[in-house]
Amino acid sequence: MRVVLRDEPGMLGRVATAIGDAGGDIAALDIAEVRQSQIVRDVTVYAADEGHVRRIRHAVEAIEGIEVEYVRDRTFLLHEGGKIGVHSKIPLQNRDDLSMAYTPGVARICRAIAEDPAEVHRLTIKKNTVAVVTDGTAILGLGDLGPEAALPVMEGKALLFKEFAGVDAFPICLNTTSTEELIETVQRIAPVFGGINLEDISAPRCFEVEDRLKELLDIPVFHDDQHGTAVVVLAALRNALKVVGKKMEDLKVVIAGVGAAGVAITKILMEGGVQNVIGVDSKGAIFQGRTDLNAAKQWMAENTNPEMRKGAIHEVLPGADVFVGVSGPNVLIRDDLRAMADDPIVFALANPDPEITPEAAEGMAAVMATGRSDYPNQINNVLCFPGIFRGALDANATSITENMKLAAAEAIANSVPEDELSAGYIVPSVFNKHVADMVATAVAEQARLDGVVRPTHS
Repeated sequence: MRVVLRDEPGMLGRVATAIGDAGGDIAALDIAEVRQSQIVRDVTVYAADEGHVRRIRHAVEAIEGIEVEYVRDRTFLLHEGGKIGVHSKIPLQNRDDLSMAYTPGVARICRAIAEDPAEVHRLTIKKNTVAVVTDGTAILGLGDLGPEAALPVMEGKALLFKEFAGVDAFPICLNTTSTEELIETVQRIAPVFGGINLEDISAPRCFEVEDRLKELLDIPVFHDDQHGTAVVVLAALRNALKVVGKKMEDLKVVIAGVGAAGVAITKILMEGGVQNVIGVDSKGAIFQGRTDLNAAKQWMAENTNPEMRKGAIHEVLPGADVFVGVSGPNVLIRDDLRAMADDPIVFALANPDPEITPEAAEGMAAVMATGRSDYPNQINNVLCFPGIFRGALDANATSITENMKLAAAEAIANSVPEDELSAGYIVPSVFNKHVADMVATAVAEQARLDGVVRPTHS
């Protein structure tokens, strides 16, 4: 907040006291301007929420001789003007530079690509560019807020691509909720990009969008809400099993939430060796014979729950080795964990409030993970998608195969040293930038093994 103080002894102390009494924590004090008989200061204060900000402001404004000129939210300031930009990679200092970068030299590059379209992957930004595509219908658990409101999230995703893997990503927020229009639009813009990262598209539409685009395009298409989460869950589970001494093929896994993430987690866990998965939605367990299922849930019914268990989460969880939650807050209570098998593994991934908090699960869960950064073992997609696309682009891959996802999960799991593995450390820190390198290397190699790479050009 910017405050104008009467220039007399004790005024700053009164401001600091008022902020402290209101529960604020002063992080910085700076002099912005000195006026006749006044001092203008910028005061940076940590506050809990917007209501707390208002209380702090009122406390300061109540001091005689103090004027609050304005209050600005640091998060809003960070986003002003956007979080990403376009930067030139080559110098443009003279006529010679210009003639090669643009006309007339660029005409030779155009002709080369026209003669051999595959050259576009070598001679343009397509070599290192990903479109982060959304329609804004399922934003970060906020729901359908539209494409404009989705833009800050997509910008953030592009920032993470660049920061962790050096990938140039650009947000594409489409003003349509039509599945056909979304697919058609992405198909039309695809010539610019080396990969498509789908994001925050509502289920079950997201399944069809991804499947159709994978068929139509010759570049990697990856729905991160599905597969990014799934890859990191598999990585975390691999390491959690080492901690508790269990094997994939022996597990009973219950998954709460059968949307995009839940279905993808089910598929990758089964690819990884799990044989008994039970998915549970708001109406209970998914089983063969339920008549209210969409196509994705119908796949679950046909391929999971071999014992045909029925009922709510509390009825199917007893005896389970693993709980994975991608649903909502407070789905479980402590007694639910008590009914699970010995040394239960609990991944409560709903954000911001998990299905059960680590505090409530303490002493019951042998290994606990959440989607939050303020607890150990954060299941965060940033461990996956930058490296996945880095590897796919480096290999000049035409798609992302199931084996490439499994390779990514293995790389993430292996980035935690065996001698450091523990119940509180089964996944690496999201700030460990070596993870993206390990994932990229593993994914690129698997792409070559799977034969989904284009021939290289000299």
